[in-house]
Amino acid sequence: MRLVIARCSVDYAGKLTAHLPLALRLILIKADGSVSIHADDRAYKPLNWMNPPCTLREEPLEENGAIARWTVTHGKSGERLILTIHEIQHDSRHELGVDPGLIKDGVEAHLQELLAEHITTLGEGWTLIRREYPTAIGPVDILCRDHRQATVAVEIKRRGEIDGVEQLTRYLELLNRDPHLAPVRGVFAAQEIKPQARVLATDRGIDCVTLDYDALRGIEHEGTLF
Repeated sequence: MRLVIARCSVDYAGKLTAHLPLALRLILIKADGSVSIHADDRAYKPLNWMNPPCTLREEPLEENGAIARWTVTHGKSGERLILTIHEIQHDSRHELGVDPGLIKDGVEAHLQELLAEHITTLGEGWTLIRREYPTAIGPVDILCRDHRQATVAVEIKRRGEIDGVEQLTRYLELLNRDPHLAPVRGVFAAQEIKPQARVLATDRGIDCVTLDYDALRGIEHEGTLF
């Protein structure tokens, strides 16, 4: 991962156009090729970003006080992020290695097992492809098909928080590169889902499902599972 703190302006050119005026910002360039631009607020959300596959071209520039122009081009859509750099205060590279992902506790592991066994809990006509579906960044809890035979990736947590949504988002980005699976949508399933996580999931087109652990284990309750 490359971390750059720079005074820059940013222009997005694609289906729409957007402009960020000159300011001091954090630029993250990840090993997967993604580039995101952050301010010192907004929590986890970048001001602008480009998902992989994309390429970064750095060029020197002497124009209106600028010292460089960085152009990030998406490999499929041709959309571009153009960063006009006026000053670089920090530029470092770090090898993070392979992330093991979030470790599930016993309840989460049992929820995964139970939901895989009773996959129609998520809807009539749903079928299981497999549990622990392998990807380059770790296994997806459950991969299944809905009643329309569309592929669905399910991430299961005891308590659903923002980091779980982020984890599922990374899985979806990888799975949707596989033409045999795409398009793949996501379901974030947990016993309890925090409001912030629900908002983020909805923003990313991910469905949220609240699981009743006792009902999955066959302990009768009045009402439905959800």
